[in-house]
Amino acid sequence: MKKILVIGSTGLLGKPVTKALIDAGFSVTVLVRDKNLAEKLFPKASIIKGDLRNKVDIEKVMQGQDAVFLSLSVKQTEKENEFHTESEGLDLVIEVAKSLKIKRIAYIASLVHLYQGMNNFDWWVFRIKQEAVQKVKNSGIAYTIFYPSAFMESIFYQSKQGNIIALGGKSEFPMYYVAAEDYARQVAKSFEVLQDSESRDFVIQGLEAFTQKAAAKTFIQHYKKEKLRTMWAPMIVMKLMGIFSQKFDYGFHIVEALNKYPEKFEAQPTWDLLGKPKITLKDFAESLQPTSE
Repeated sequence: MKKILVIGSTGLLGKPVTKALIDAGFSVTVLVRDKNLAEKLFPKASIIKGDLRNKVDIEKVMQGQDAVFLSLSVKQTEKENEFHTESEGLDLVIEVAKSLKIKRIAYIASLVHLYQGMNNFDWWVFRIKQEAVQKVKNSGIAYTIFYPSAFMESIFYQSKQGNIIALGGKSEFPMYYVAAEDYARQVAKSFEVLQDSESRDFVIQGLEAFTQKAAAKTFIQHYKKEKLRTMWAPMIVMKLMGIFSQKFDYGFHIVEALNKYPEKFEAQPTWDLLGKPKITLKDFAESLQPTSE
């Protein structure tokens, strides 16, 4: 497979994957809404402006492609009854991919969404994610699905608020934090090593496991550009705030799942085939520059 379409290329996790695919020598096309931004990020990619709501846009960008990589997510501001790229958007992608005989669909899921149904946990965002996985698997197209643990980037780009690392609740199980750069290299490698008709699931985990609190402590210790501290909020406070704020409701559910999902190390088969991660949480923290807040 030489020609790969990336949908979701400018996001936090789509960006390193797109760059890794380009660096690996693939001919990469991206479907974006902001063409100017994409041109700055990916000067070596073919950039097509379009929207997942529009079937014509999807047909145009998918013509001549061998595979599609999907980096989709439900944003914190989205409501259950709205359009979702991982639901209605994915339906259109699969429909067009089947008609154009695309050889492979690659899709990023998550490990934590598997918490859906455990301990009576039920959240519409995770239902969408589970349904998306089944849609890809039932499409009749060879698939690659990635199930990453927590990303190190979430500490800096989501938990960090000014000079504070915001924590919620208490982690019951450690998570194998992984750097997006390592994940991206594994994605690119998967397109090189898998046979055209081969479907695979890959668990993506990093070198070390941390609880939420331990990860924040390690990050603060090695992030020398600013003096940071942690701030902890009880889950009941987050739940109450979620009544009045869509963003806090999203945060409450995702933190609850992250804290309670019994993650085990399952990435050895991924490492054996796609390569072992290289970046530790210490490495990641030391590599960052402060935000201009």
